[in-house]
Amino acid sequence: MAATPPSSKRMKTRAVRSGEKLEGWFSRESELIDKYLHETSRKIVNTPKLVSFTWMKQQNLTVVRSLLKEQRLKRFLELFGNIYPDLVKVFYTNLQFNGDTLNSHVKGVDMVITNDVWAAVTRLEFSGVRINKCNLGVIKEFNKMQFYKNCLKNPLSKVKNFSVGGLKLDERLIAFIVSWIITPRGSNHSTLSEEDLL
Repeated sequence: MAATPPSSKRMKTRAVRSGEKLEGWFSRESELIDKYLHETSRKIVNTPKLVSFTWMKQQNLTVVRSLLKEQRLKRFLELFGNIYPDLVKVFYTNLQFNGDTLNSHVKGVDMVITNDVWAAVTRLEFSGVRINKCNLGVIKEFNKMQFYKNCLKNPLSKVKNFSVGGLKLDERLIAFIVSWIITPRGSNHSTLSEEDLL
């Protein structure tokens, strides 16, 4: 006989007994506490990755270092601080999009993240071509196969998939920075998507 899933009341009681008081953490109490207990609390928060520009200088990776500096990514890639996974999970549980604004509520504090707030924290500018799955054709002359072959150690090798394994050192490092930090994803960091190549 299959076990019945625990009720939200039992889960809430279990969480409170373990020292976590969930009331006041969410904007819409009962609905979001259930979502948090049954979905978000089980997800793993990835620890942010960093790039050390000092290390790159020591390793004589001047091309990568200068490219990232020219793109004004130095501050963003070197950001560090304390990480609170439970608060991150609550932030995402409460997250709502309102146009270009992100709104959330964590432990009684309303948070509004606008482009100006994001730019002040990361020192990133909102400029250039916005690339996502919906508009991959925005750069008409971009040939992903030709670009990928130019990044390979042996440009004449046969391409089965867009793996980082055959890339030159600088290109491989940039590929991992893109897939781990700039546009992070949960898995498959060794295969480049068309978005990564762009």
